[in-house]
Amino acid sequence: MAISALQQARAQYQPKLPKSLQGPVKLVDGEKTQSVADQAEIAKLFPNTYGMPLITFEPGTEKASAPAFNVGVILSGGQAPGGHNVISGIFDGIKNINPDSKLYGFLGGPGGLVDHKYMEITAEYLDAFRNTGGFDIIGSGRTKLEEETQFDKGLEILKKLDIKALVIIGGDDSNTNACVLAEYYAAKKTGVQVIGCPKTIDGDLKNEMIETSFGFDTAVKVYSELIGNIERDANSAKKYWHFIKLMGRSASHIGLEAALQTQPNITLISEEVAEKKQTLNEIVDYMAGIIAKRAANGENFGVALIPEGLIEFVPEMKALIAELNDLLAEGSATEAEFKAIKDEVAGRAFIASKLSAASAKVYTSLPAGIANQLSLDRDPHGNVQVSLIETEKLLGEMVKSRLAEMKKAGEFKGKFGTQYHFFGYEGRCAAPSNFDADYCYSLGYTASVLIGAGKTGYMASVRNLTAPAADWIAGGVPVTMMMNMERRHGHMKPVIQKALVDLNGAPFKYLVANREKWAIETCFVYPGPIQYWGPTEVCDQPTKTLQLEKAE
Repeated sequence: MAISALQQARAQYQPKLPKSLQGPVKLVDGEKTQSVADQAEIAKLFPNTYGMPLITFEPGTEKASAPAFNVGVILSGGQAPGGHNVISGIFDGIKNINPDSKLYGFLGGPGGLVDHKYMEITAEYLDAFRNTGGFDIIGSGRTKLEEETQFDKGLEILKKLDIKALVIIGGDDSNTNACVLAEYYAAKKTGVQVIGCPKTIDGDLKNEMIETSFGFDTAVKVYSELIGNIERDANSAKKYWHFIKLMGRSASHIGLEAALQTQPNITLISEEVAEKKQTLNEIVDYMAGIIAKRAANGENFGVALIPEGLIEFVPEMKALIAELNDLLAEGSATEAEFKAIKDEVAGRAFIASKLSAASAKVYTSLPAGIANQLSLDRDPHGNVQVSLIETEKLLGEMVKSRLAEMKKAGEFKGKFGTQYHFFGYEGRCAAPSNFDADYCYSLGYTASVLIGAGKTGYMASVRNLTAPAADWIAGGVPVTMMMNMERRHGHMKPVIQKALVDLNGAPFKYLVANREKWAIETCFVYPGPIQYWGPTEVCDQPTKTLQLEKAE
């Protein structure tokens, strides 16, 4: 297999570990925990794994001997840089406990457990994947482990392979499922432990004990390099506004961090839009106002960052989408009547006639292409596929129309040309930064220690992440501690509480304090590509978000 010069050199990198993991490990129990909300309901649903204590690792005095054991690992959901290093940490950790221990990878995500598709991960096979991006070592998938029949089917192969513990590497939904699985196996006294690892580039799996999810650091550094390149181009050509949509369906952590790294002219934050109940027209007016002010200074260029999930946070768009989902539900008479209309203009008029007055007004104000997307593109559940809506083009077209009105009124004397971008997949499988390479390896090693100590229902936790890696604090946090009850598919279910951007937090406040200056002046910052060798202040820095949060 041909590999690049970078990959060849990175294979030699030895990830840094916290002091507590560099030799024998002592586990210290902290206080017993409770869920973030709905304590009575969560405790009732998880009688075997609720209320467990926080665990902190400290350097031990002597290495405990242990018999060999087998571990299974699953990569769940979308890719995130560093997943291979989590697996490397698990492998090295269990081999350190007993060299005869074995690691099995279930292929293609959780479905591999249910379908009994697996492989043994050997040292020789693993070495080609150390410090690399991607999930291609065993593949990933989005099968949800929710049904007891799946749990039982998985247990068959776990017992056949004599697997003592299963590590599920995933986001909030995957770790929720891991917790349910841990409880089920504990209740059945199967002897199988389940440990979670926090993964998602979206950055929305975070709390007091999980300071950041892995992959976020690398992904945003990749996007910030690209944004910086575009800012340099805009500042060179001085003739385009670049509207950049960034991955992150529910939370705007990526957009906020990228803004802190690159200082663009406009940064929209979905959570702020929801908090202020901003309408689409108010957002457009805000953007057009900045563009006009810059044009008055002779600067007909700029960069705007737009979160992928923005549309769902705009109140009137949220209401419109809900109405469309009901109106065009699969099998409904309205859906059949709409599908029979072949002319797009007539089809949009038909839809508008069926909507409430408020939603019809919003719907008819949208560019034709966006209205068509809202009407036609449905997911398997019959819902609008919001991620497919080209929000950046929607805003670009609406801003263009608004500026034309302002020009007639003498309020805009410049030129407005747009370029559109969507950055998402570009960052999900990037070679991990030193931070993510170290953090992920530490998470995997932490998982191996929790397994060796017989723990289940825990998520690997590594904290104090703005300090040098040697001073990071490793341990375990009960997954039930992060849970609350939420309505999913019409039923109340226990889920890990998703972390949205904190509008009272230091990172957002820093953006607010600076965005007026960044809007009118050209304050662009050009981060450049991820650096792997060189001064620690260049190569090992965590995100601006973490630095600001820790400085609070």
